[in-house]
Amino acid sequence: MLIDLPGVRIAILKERAAGESRVAITPETVKKFAALGATLAVEKGAGEAASIADADYKGAGAEIGSADKVVEGADIILGVQAPDVSLLKGANAGAMVAATFDPFMQKDRVDVYAKAGLEALSMEFMPRITRAQSMDVLSSQSNLAGYKAVLVAANIYGRAFPMMMTAAGTVSAARAFIMGVGVAGLQAIATAKRLGAQVSATDVRSATKEQIQSLGAKAIFVESVEGIEGEGSGGYATEMSDEYKAAQAELVSSHISKQDIVITTALIPGRAAPVLITDAQIASMKPGSVIFDLAVAQGGNVEGSKPDEVVERHGVKIVGYSNTAGHLAADSSALFSRNLFNFLSAFWDKETGRVELDEEIGDAVRLTQGGKVVNERLLG
Repeated sequence: MLIDLPGVRIAILKERAAGESRVAITPETVKKFAALGATLAVEKGAGEAASIADADYKGAGAEIGSADKVVEGADIILGVQAPDVSLLKGANAGAMVAATFDPFMQKDRVDVYAKAGLEALSMEFMPRITRAQSMDVLSSQSNLAGYKAVLVAANIYGRAFPMMMTAAGTVSAARAFIMGVGVAGLQAIATAKRLGAQVSATDVRSATKEQIQSLGAKAIFVESVEGIEGEGSGGYATEMSDEYKAAQAELVSSHISKQDIVITTALIPGRAAPVLITDAQIASMKPGSVIFDLAVAQGGNVEGSKPDEVVERHGVKIVGYSNTAGHLAADSSALFSRNLFNFLSAFWDKETGRVELDEEIGDAVRLTQGGKVVNERLLG
């Protein structure tokens, strides 16, 4: 017997965090969710900063309305950054909220979600496993951030990137140094190479040396002290020994003084970003050089860097955005929304109209359920 079940209602609100230009759904993913039998409701103006008009959402089949109307009766709420619980009062009991939560730094917000009886799903806790690659928002957003960092540095830098041979003489290629070879770092290497720079890169994980070289960059590694052979937890680097830090600082100091562009990308989940470049090292660089600190929002890899400001120290310009991917709002929204769709659709049961997460992924991303904080990483 066929049972006619009401469609799952998915609500998408306009992002309210300062400087957030992205949106959690696009007309493309509206159509994909609708094909699963879901009803989509999007707050008026939600996509404006990402160049998506309300008419485009409506044309894809979504309802457009005020925040309270959109959330009313919602089973699932999607966000780039987790919305304030006060906006979700009309959602169904136990509704899922899939977004980024910054759980380690925003534990109070997680507690509020638990008290509200909502099931918070932290997209940045997505496990780094093969079948979850298409769901990984950190990777998709970091990829764009690494690209944008190089473009911004190139724009601020007062010289050309590629070597140019002209009748008036030769212009030397810029030297670019990428510190941290995760997703953002690899894209930064590739982008700097495409622009014609001489590129070098370093990382504490010795396994990244081949990745650096495969992109045509020079690998700069500490050889006298053992680093990390493989990946750290979840694909990230882990904290290194004091001996390694000292050796790395000496290596960086000798190399960085010759660089025109430096991009830093190092992050450690749940902790402030490690300082990779000190004021003394900045002072050793040539006037006119540029440093882009991709970790500035988490405390910064560069001494003296400030979010969304160009700081000049010793003739070197230091820049970093609090939301680098947000400066490519249309593309970052498209990738983010696909990550969300890939995540939810993998566990979507069209017959029952329910999303049933499995243990491996569900337990990894679920922060709250049944009025309690349930994620082991937050309870330990």
